[in-house]
Parts: sequence; structure tokens; C-alpha cells
Amino acid sequence: MKSLVGRGTLYGLGLGPGDPDLMSVRADRLLRAARHVAFFRKAGRPGHARQIVSGLLAEGVREHPLEYPVTTEIPFDSPNYKSLLADFYADCCDRLRSLTETGEDVVVLCEGDPFFYGSFMHLYMRLKDSLSIQVVPAITGMSAAWTATGIPMTWGDDVMTVLPGTLPESELAQHMTKSDALVVMKVGRNLPRVRRALAAASRLDAAWLVENASMTEQRVVKLSEAEQQSAPYFSIVLVHGEGRRP
Repeated sequence: MKSLVGRGTLYGLGLGPGDPDLMSVRADRLLRAARHVAFFRKAGRPGHARQIVSGLLAEGVREHPLEYPVTTEIPFDSPNYKSLLADFYADCCDRLRSLTETGEDVVVLCEGDPFFYGSFMHLYMRLKDSLSIQVVPAITGMSAAWTATGIPMTWGDDVMTVLPGTLPESELAQHMTKSDALVVMKVGRNLPRVRRALAAASRLDAAWLVENASMTEQRVVKLSEAEQQSAPYFSIVLVHGEGRRP
């Protein structure tokens, strides 16, 4: 983080898993005092992060939606996808830099933790050497998810692996076989692939699907009993560790 005279600070504000009550005291204080709030969203949608803070923003706050040019319309490993996203993040950086150069602080809303599978990281890496940036950590979605199951996640010497559901099925199964406790992020439309990989690793019967952890729509179900072919945006698959204990 740099302190630049006459310029504002950019805050990457971790909002936690979705329940506003689980935000940190620092995040809540910065959010309520913010004059400029930026957040990512799909065009035409309100934005998940913005919905989390509904009713918490100060009167007269200026909102700056950062609208993705593409989400799931084309494959994420397509060169066109990468080019579109790179241009998008560059434009976001220009907008935020312009605001801070006027002396204004800007809060960027981040679902979960800003440094864990989030869009803010792409801004941070592009701006960290030229702007004053502060990152406010948060409770992760996976913490809320395993708490929602009512089962401790790791014991003793358990090794926990966090996997993106976007990995090829064979790679998922390989990691699932080797680890004691598992967290699978980015489930969504990848749910059938994740289910097949768990079955191949002989872990399906121990897996849980947690949707919208900590939110009013929270749903916790054994994955083997969940028949749907996709999961909501805020969904995580878990396999708890069974390691050493007294």
C-alpha cells in the first residue's frame, strides 16, 4: 500500500459470505462512511455485492457499477474471453484511478474475501504500484458453508484442498482422491462434473451441497440426494475431514 499526497484511497472491502451481520466492524464502518462505492455486476442485474449492502449506504453516495462484458456466454479459456476481460479490467482501473486522483476515496464491494477467487484481485494487481490501496479481509463463503452443515471441517492433521469446479473432471477426481477435506468452489453449471468426479474418487456419499450459506435462502443437502443439474451462484460442495482427534 502506498500513501499518495492529494489522492484518495481505494478500498477492497470484503463483505463476507452474504449475511451483512457477518461483515467485520471495519468493513461496516468504511461502508457506511463511503462517498463512492463501486461494485461488479452482470449488465441488467443489480449485482450480488450491491444487494448484500442494501440499506447500509449513506444518503447521497455515488454508485459506480462495473459491468462485465461477458460472463458465461463464451468459454472462460477462450482467447476472446481473456481479451474482453483484460480490456474490461483496464477500463475499470482507469475509472477508479480517475476518481482517486481527485482526492476521493473509493470503496469496491467484494463478495467473500477480496483475495479469494474474486474480481477485485485483477484490479489490485494492476493498481497496487500506482494507487493507495487498502484491502479489508472477510469471512469466506466456505467458512459459512461448513458452519451451515453443523460438522467440523478439519481435524488433527487433515489436509484440506480448495478446488474450482471449472477444472477438468479427471483433475478434480485426482485431487479429491488425495485430500482429506474438500471445498469445491465455482459449482454452478459445473455441478454434474463435480458430482461425477466425487463418485470417481469414492467421495460422493460424504459430500454436501451448501447453497447461499448464511443467507435467507440457505439450503444444506447431501449431494447424493440433490438431483438438480446446476446450483445457484453462491454454492459450495464440501467433504469434511475425519482426521486425528483425542
